[in-house]
Amino acid sequence: MTLLSQLSGTLVNVSAVLIGTLIGLTIGGRLPARTQRTLLQTLSLVVLFIGLDMAGNVNRVTGGAVPGVILTLLSLALGAVLGEALGIEDRLGALGERLRERFRGGGRFTEGFVAASLLFCVGPMTVIGGLQNGLTGDSSTYVLKSVLDAIAALALAGVYGIGVGFSALTVLVVQGGISAAAGAFASGLLGGADPTILKTNPYILLITGAGGLVIIGISWNLMLAGLGFDDRRVRVGSLLPALVIAPLALWLTLRVQG
Repeated sequence: MTLLSQLSGTLVNVSAVLIGTLIGLTIGGRLPARTQRTLLQTLSLVVLFIGLDMAGNVNRVTGGAVPGVILTLLSLALGAVLGEALGIEDRLGALGERLRERFRGGGRFTEGFVAASLLFCVGPMTVIGGLQNGLTGDSSTYVLKSVLDAIAALALAGVYGIGVGFSALTVLVVQGGISAAAGAFASGLLGGADPTILKTNPYILLITGAGGLVIIGISWNLMLAGLGFDDRRVRVGSLLPALVIAPLALWLTLRVQG
């Protein structure tokens, strides 16, 4: 299988984000500020629903005698400490600022870049779609994700501007990296599991649940932005290490009890 086949879904997703952003920039600039805020609030409600649906997966996982919700709590807590120590949120913001200066972006460029990057790359479809595309060439999950991301990019670009479009770079790096490394990843960490049944894999379920709570944080930030209270947002970027810590915590818990 060629590298192009493995990256086909990622390239479709990148294109969808760019197209959604372009439409959002074209339409959004013509809408009254009040309408833009209402659209942002609407998007935050949809994102909240997605996050809650994902977060419910923590109840489908147990680490022996340890409930999945406890593993998730510990993972998020440790992830927050590690994320703050590494300055992930600040580094994302700094990257957005460098892109803004390099391409002379205006307005809320950095906010749009960070919000869109996190929204598009945190979730089960990112992982599962990457494994499917990388192992079998099946891009169907990423194609579906592309439709959702295009709609979100349209809404976000109308408020935040062109910074949303630059999140396509994040999508390319993250999803492309997962797809390209899918063979080694699946064989080494998932025991060569068939990518079509990964939705029931406990490690994926735990990542999904933790990712759902992170997405709820994104929803909260979008709602605050729509209400004009950006200074009270959740530092979602600092929680990203939890998505790596969660499966490791489950593995360690099972090994200790086994």
